[in-house]
Amino acid sequence: MSFPVKDITTKPFEGQKPGTSGLRKRVKVFQQEHYTENFVQSIFDSIDAKGQTLVIGGDGRYFSPEAVQIILKIGSANGVSKFIVGKDGILSTPAASNVIRKYKAYGGILLTASHNPGGPDNDFGIKYNVSNGGPAPENVTDKIFAKTKTISTYKVIEAPAVDLSKIGETTYGPSKVSIIDSVTDYVILLEGIFDFPLIKQFLLEHSQDFKVLFDGLHGVTGPYARAIFIEKFGLSESSIQNCVALPDFGGGHPDPNLTYAHTLVDAVEKNNVAFGAASDGDGDRNMIYGKNAFVTPSDSVAIIAHWADTIPYFKKEGVKGLARSMPTSKAIDLVAKKKKLEYFEVPTGWKFFGNLMDAGRLSICGEESFGTGSDHIREKDGLWAVVAWLNILAAANKNSPNKLIGINDLLQEFYSIYGRSFFSRYDYEEVPSDGANKLVAHINEALTSGSLNNTVHTSASTSTKFTISNLYNFEYKDPIDHSVSKNQGQVITFSDGSRVVFRLSGTGSQGATVRMYVERYLGPEAGKDALSKSASEGLKSLIEVALEVSKLKEFLGRDEPTVIT
Repeated sequence: MSFPVKDITTKPFEGQKPGTSGLRKRVKVFQQEHYTENFVQSIFDSIDAKGQTLVIGGDGRYFSPEAVQIILKIGSANGVSKFIVGKDGILSTPAASNVIRKYKAYGGILLTASHNPGGPDNDFGIKYNVSNGGPAPENVTDKIFAKTKTISTYKVIEAPAVDLSKIGETTYGPSKVSIIDSVTDYVILLEGIFDFPLIKQFLLEHSQDFKVLFDGLHGVTGPYARAIFIEKFGLSESSIQNCVALPDFGGGHPDPNLTYAHTLVDAVEKNNVAFGAASDGDGDRNMIYGKNAFVTPSDSVAIIAHWADTIPYFKKEGVKGLARSMPTSKAIDLVAKKKKLEYFEVPTGWKFFGNLMDAGRLSICGEESFGTGSDHIREKDGLWAVVAWLNILAAANKNSPNKLIGINDLLQEFYSIYGRSFFSRYDYEEVPSDGANKLVAHINEALTSGSLNNTVHTSASTSTKFTISNLYNFEYKDPIDHSVSKNQGQVITFSDGSRVVFRLSGTGSQGATVRMYVERYLGPEAGKDALSKSASEGLKSLIEVALEVSKLKEFLGRDEPTVIT
């Protein structure tokens, strides 16, 4: 049976520029006639997918089923020979990266707005991943954006919708469609990386004194967590919560931080849970949180790197290098120096890590925005980080028969060896764009003129003095493809090694989001009392100075951030 290809006349929409993680807008924007179709056709106009295999999946948020059918109609009309689609159109971002790599697909289209809220009045997103399983590089996203500005028609085949609920093979016009279980391949991947038997033995032996709780925040990781924690590790149903994936994430904000993952924080504190963890909407972020023990993402990736030799994958393959995004604290740098490993500071965006991984120069990396991962795929991976911590704790306790080692013990041991990088991020979400631009202009003026260099600023509450040593705009030259990424964040450094970073985020769907990152380092000689302070205590004086120097409250009209992490 033939299915005719039809050309649909359309006009360009403004603002279809993919950010670091694709195009993100409100659902109602994507629901406009031709809007989603235009962007999808622009992807196909920018790649050569004719005769190729393409992966489709997402976090199941509102409007996902409709978007999958649009991609199938347009992709088939543009000559895609085979689609691999997660059952019900669902694949976590890490699982999708793995599927692209495992089945040697040409690329994949992921339907997600990551940690942003879902539902008819919230966010939707589309991003394209290339054949290595990672986000499309800038030369591809720039081409897609250029196509959105000139598009006049898009192609569709006229065929009935594909039933996404049934696993198996089917035909769709000239294309084949393979509906796969979204969980199986990913669990097999993790079993080949970590010591599952050791983790299971540890958790079952300490089922009474080491409670575990994973919170899916009603995002995509629910079925994956069930397969791992209950089916593989043998834990009870009480070890997971909010693990039913919902299109609106249960009305919550699926962002694993102390503000939005309050369901986890509350349950951990109330029930004396030793190990708590949460992931975000599409499964690529994570938070590690135990009773009175919050692990910053900066510390988390550094501790995983420090303990890497307890993880079978790294014990076998070795650690090739370490890396972090520029705003992330320098804790992992200290591990790299001690272990004599190459390390990198890259702009925010996982694609920069991917280049280094493909070149065999990077094994473990992380971003302060709760993203952690390794070269097993080309995306950050929330459950990978959670299981990495369980592997480390199981290994640490195997060599500690007389004392149960928990999260806080690993933190304190790390600080005693490397010192501590006190770190916090202030997010000012959906602020007026003109105010955000004025803030950037103010810092740029000081950067250009040098007016703030060597100036001394005093904290109002503690009288601590900070001397500004330098201001610069972070620029990165990729050592692999030699591309240059400019204006990646404004950095203010101080004479004591502290620093403050300001960035406009590209992950929101409307307005502007300003992020302020604050870092202050104390060496191991500072002693346990100083190193065990809360982040708010350790950073109080520096935050006051940062707000004063930047005039942030004045420009943004906000006395308090939306989120503090």
